Amino acid sequence: MMDCCGLLTAQKEPVPLKSVEVELEVRDHVATVVSTLNYENKEDKPLEAVFVFPLPGDAAVCHFSAKIGQTHIVAEVKEKQEAREEYDDALSSGQQAFLLEESEQSPDIFSLSVGSLPPGESASIRLEYVIELAVQADEGLRFCLPAVLNPRYQPQGSEGGNVQVTSVPASLVPYSLSFSARVSSPRPVSKVESNCPLDPLQHLNTEQTQATVKLAAGHKFDRDVELLIYYKDAHQPTAVVEAGQASSKPGTLMGDPVVMLSLYPEFPQAVISSVASCGEFVFLLDRSGSMDGPMNNSDSHQTCISSARDTLLLLLKSVPLGCYFNIYSFGSSYEHIFPKSVEYNQQTMEEALKKVDKMEADLGGTEILEPLKHIYSQPCIPNQPRQLFVFTDGEVGNTKEVINLVKQNSGSHRCFSFGIGEGASSALINGLAKEGGGHAQFITGTDRMQPKVMQSLRFALQPAVVDISVTWDLPKGVSVTALSPPITAMFQGQRSLVYSQLTGQSSEASEGCVTVKYSLAGHPSQNQLHFSLRPAEDTGLTVHRLAARTLIRSLEMEQRECEEEEDGGAKKKKVVELSVQSGVSSAFTAFIAVNKGHSEVIQGPLVRRNVPTPMMMCCSMPMCLTMSCDAPEMLMMDCGGMPEFDQINCSVEMYEAALNVNSRFGASSCGSSDADLPKQPPRDPLLQLVSLQKATGCWVLDPDLAAALGKTSEEVEKPKPASVNQDVWATILALIWLHGFKMDAQEEWELLAMKAVSWLRAQKASCVKESVEAGNALLGCNVQKDALGI
Repeated sequence: MMDCCGLLTAQKEPVPLKSVEVELEVRDHVATVVSTLNYENKEDKPLEAVFVFPLPGDAAVCHFSAKIGQTHIVAEVKEKQEAREEYDDALSSGQQAFLLEESEQSPDIFSLSVGSLPPGESASIRLEYVIELAVQADEGLRFCLPAVLNPRYQPQGSEGGNVQVTSVPASLVPYSLSFSARVSSPRPVSKVESNCPLDPLQHLNTEQTQATVKLAAGHKFDRDVELLIYYKDAHQPTAVVEAGQASSKPGTLMGDPVVMLSLYPEFPQAVISSVASCGEFVFLLDRSGSMDGPMNNSDSHQTCISSARDTLLLLLKSVPLGCYFNIYSFGSSYEHIFPKSVEYNQQTMEEALKKVDKMEADLGGTEILEPLKHIYSQPCIPNQPRQLFVFTDGEVGNTKEVINLVKQNSGSHRCFSFGIGEGASSALINGLAKEGGGHAQFITGTDRMQPKVMQSLRFALQPAVVDISVTWDLPKGVSVTALSPPITAMFQGQRSLVYSQLTGQSSEASEGCVTVKYSLAGHPSQNQLHFSLRPAEDTGLTVHRLAARTLIRSLEMEQRECEEEEDGGAKKKKVVELSVQSGVSSAFTAFIAVNKGHSEVIQGPLVRRNVPTPMMMCCSMPMCLTMSCDAPEMLMMDCGGMPEFDQINCSVEMYEAALNVNSRFGASSCGSSDADLPKQPPRDPLLQLVSLQKATGCWVLDPDLAAALGKTSEEVEKPKPASVNQDVWATILALIWLHGFKMDAQEEWELLAMKAVSWLRAQKASCVKESVEAGNALLGCNVQKDALGI
């Protein structure tokens, strides 16, 4: 009988993975991540340990090695099938082997196989990747270490096989995580924030340009580890030239210098503050069962779906008159509120909000492909640019298929994507926005969804940047080859990255110049950047690997588009060659390491051990666990009509854990009534006021408005100046309340307040100053008329 001490899986099997150590080094906006996975076989037979885990979807995995005792083996990148065969051959001949491969369906899932680990032996696996850090709305740089891997829904008939994932609730993860970060930049590091407890930030020099921070001990694996890094000065355009690899042939990507341009466009203030009065807004909301989970662990009442409903309310109040809109929701099937997009007015807004208010996470799995196909099949409305907003927790198995569809239709719309909750697929969320010419946002931890979504609505309401071109002025003898796809979208304050290969040499000037030209709201603009061609020091091959990753992703997308044609095979071959040459992983290659120096052949059949990854218990599967009242030992599971979800290895202990949670909250009582259920919290006062605004932008003087302002009808009506229209008075009161009590949430209501101000100006009302003074006295505020914008 097996000894059940030490670390165990949910099936009471020993787990050979003991700990994960992560070291992060951030240089300006580029991060290098080194993960060390420590394995130990405490069983009496040789093991094969298989670990399926998440990585950022845009990471360039560039190093994989293993250390067994004093032996250190560095893996090579090979064509995937060749690597798999070499791994199998090594195991069958009693050798130790290690295999790391990327999922063919989603580039943010990797599988690590540790083969032939003899009894009593330990092994350390080192995995390294580089990644660009995304710029947030507040100019922070976001790094996310994915720790949660939720089940991915694979629609029937979709391309590719299922990803075999062993998942357990976060509380049952049987290994530890340590995480440390070192940050350096030409500018001072002002602060580092996280959704996880951190030890205090330690600056390493007096200029505060270098700092370290560590994750506090005892990480619970109930969330991804997110860092937000802030520098003291705003981001500036930069160019970094990196020397080629000495051992590589000149004229190749790794042999030539590569330049990385970071561009931050500055648009005229008049354009930034302007809001378009046209557009077709299509909102696509995930209603799969997993959306019923909590937004964060501190507020069990705020579920992902309820937060999405509140966000749709703000969006529908902020859309300008004259636009068109529709709302789709999806799970295993999809629904739409209107057969086609309708003009935005009071009637259509009210009809939509009534249906939104009843939306629940009750549509089964996460099948996003079919609703997207239906949306794209609808003809575009003349002079109404289509803007698609996608809200999902990202638990999708056919990621590349979805992104490819968005790319094929990128000429007809812009796509803004929102990853909701822990474990949302970065490959899906970033891919939708990148290929759709929009902007991606992640809502995790204690983040509120509303401000991030409203920022994207602001982007969508700004004129699209068109006719973007990049031109180079380089010394004679130096030529440039673009490695990045053309820039298709630019937004104020958001970084655009360009990678290019520099070939040749020049004895002349050692400076180059790049010019980015574009047209914005009919006005041609350009930004220029002069840079030194002298290679930067101490960057290693980071820029080359990021450039290779960018080119590999572009070629993979092209290969997918022409897979059935002869050209598809040529594209795949090119990806394999580039991946092998650069040492960066791809969908068609894998890292393979074989310990050929191991003198003893490992005897006996291998025992496979699946290393579990954490998943969010209440938002990972649309399943309902109930206990029979007549037979309490009977456990019934409702998976929301999802027989396809067989790729997830669920455990009895998982169900027991869920039942334990239920029993702690009194949910196991079979005779419970509605009175026993927890009461829903009262509606947020801001949302209460916003819900009363009309599509035109005004408010109506009625008892509901008085209640939202915390007053009686008589208290609100009495101080109204006699000559002032009731709706004008109501709208001024609402604006005073927003400015007086909700300035901390201004991002959420700013656009709908602009609508209100436009409506007031159109009324050409008299006694506005007198009304503002009376409103301030009523509400106990001191808001100036100019601050209201009227």
